[in-house]
Amino acid sequence: MNIKKTWMKTIVSVMLGATIGVTSLGFGFTGQASAATPKAEEVLTTGKTYLGIPYRFGAPSGVTYAFDCSSFTQYIFEENGIALPRTSKEQSTLGTKVDKGYLSKGDLVFFSSDSSSTVAHVAIYAGNNKILHASTSSGVTISSLDSTYWSKNYITARRVIK
Repeated sequence: MNIKKTWMKTIVSVMLGATIGVTSLGFGFTGQASAATPKAEEVLTTGKTYLGIPYRFGAPSGVTYAFDCSSFTQYIFEENGIALPRTSKEQSTLGTKVDKGYLSKGDLVFFSSDSSSTVAHVAIYAGNNKILHASTSSGVTISSLDSTYWSKNYITARRVIK
């Protein structure tokens, strides 16, 4: 009887592990952080050169005198050879989903504006629980992901840099 129970536990464990692994692959989830790539560092370096540039909702693509959140990410990624669509909602569909606990520099991080599940803001993970983004109140800035506002409104993250 003990051998039968042990054998059944082994079969259930193997099947559960395989199911979880296949499910994770099917949803495009990456459960691991990765070291910052040179490309991610380049994107962040480019973005930091625009610290203090003012925020303007609907800022046109390709300009640097003002940004909204998604024109900022689109511009600095494009400067580094990575094409992104114009809006944060469109950007949130790219790449591979990343769990918040496994963020790596350069990952796109998405937020709502009212604790709903609707994407309304995009930022770039800058390491050490910091985000680089175009904020309505401060223009291009670095903020803490741990702040009450960003923690409360966090939705998801996507990895677009290989």
